[in-house]
Amino acid sequence: MSSADKRLPVTLLTGFLGSGKTTLLNSILKDESIGRVAVVVNEFGDAGLDHDLIETSEDDIVLMQSGCLCCSIRGDLSKTLSELIARRDKGSVAFDRLVIETTGLADPGPILQTLLVDPILASTVRMDGVVTLADNAAGPATLDAQFEAVSQVAMADLIVLSKADLVTKKDTAEFQKRLRKINFTAPIVKADHGKVKTRKLFGLNRLRVETKADEAIAWVTPQKVDPFFNLSGLAPTSDIQEFSPHDTRIQSVSIVLDHPLPSVAFDIWLDTLIGLKGPDILRVKGIVFLEGIKLPFVFHGVQHIFDPPVQLNDWPSDDITSRIVVIARDISRLELDRGFEALRASQPKLDN
Repeated sequence: MSSADKRLPVTLLTGFLGSGKTTLLNSILKDESIGRVAVVVNEFGDAGLDHDLIETSEDDIVLMQSGCLCCSIRGDLSKTLSELIARRDKGSVAFDRLVIETTGLADPGPILQTLLVDPILASTVRMDGVVTLADNAAGPATLDAQFEAVSQVAMADLIVLSKADLVTKKDTAEFQKRLRKINFTAPIVKADHGKVKTRKLFGLNRLRVETKADEAIAWVTPQKVDPFFNLSGLAPTSDIQEFSPHDTRIQSVSIVLDHPLPSVAFDIWLDTLIGLKGPDILRVKGIVFLEGIKLPFVFHGVQHIFDPPVQLNDWPSDDITSRIVVIARDISRLELDRGFEALRASQPKLDN
C-alpha cells in the first residue's frame, strides 16, 4: 500500500487588490490538463468568471466546461469546504483539488490554521501551497499602505509577478528585490499577460513523503533571482535598502546545521520559540536530522499550529544537513537569530 498522502490538495490563492487573481482563476478553470478543480471564492461576482466557459449553474455551484467547478464562501470557510467535500463524497460533484481565493487584503494565516485545526478538514485536505500575486505596477504603493499585503508576500510558497510590462525593467528589478527581502525562499515567476503555466501553481508544499531531496532543499533555501529578468543578481539581504516601515516588521532567518540534532534540543528550541513568540511566527519550516534516525523529517507550522512532521524517504546518504527557516513579524532579526543558539550549542565542537 502506498504511503503517499491521499488527502485533497488545497492551494491558497491570495494577492493585492487588482493584482490579477481573476485572470489567473479563469486560466485554471479552462486548463483541462490539471484535472478537475474546485475553486472556492468569496463571491461569484468577485471571481469574474468567463461565462463562455460555464456549462451549468445552480444556486451555489457553477460547473465549467472543463469539468472544474466554482462555489462561493457562504460566511464560514470551514462549513463551506466541509459541505463541498461531503457533496463530492456523495458523488454529486467531482474534483481532484481545491483552490481557495482570498479577498485582496486577507491575512493567509487564519485560513491555513483553519485547515489544520478543523477535525474534518485536517483529515480530508492538505495545504499544497500559498500562491501570492504581486502587482508590479501598484504593488509597491500597496506594500507601503497595507501590512496585510506584506504578510501575503511573507507567507507565499510562490510569488507571481503580474503587470511587469507596465513598468521599466529597473522598477521591476527593485520590486523584485523588495519581495525577496520580505520572503527569501519563495520562487518569483513572471505572469505572461496575466497568466502562468498552471502546473507551476501546484505541488509547492514539500510536506509529503514522496517529496524528492532537491525539492525539499529548494523549499527551505534562499532563492536566486529569476533569470527571466536578465539581472546579474541581488545584493545580500543586509545591503538592500528598507523600502517601507511595513517591510521591516517582517524578518526571515535561516540556519544550516551540519550534524544531526538531539531530539530534546530540537523540541526545547521549538517549544520555546512557539511559547514566547507564537502569535508572531508567520511560518516555520525545515528539514531536520535527529540523532539516531537515518532519514530526515520535513516540518511546517503557522504560529503555534503545526502539521504532523513527515519523514522523507528519498534522501542521499551523504547529506545529514538540517535546514530551518523562520518567518516572523514584529520580532527583531537579532531575537530570531539568538533563538537558534540552543541548536548551535547542540552541535559537536570542532577541534582547533
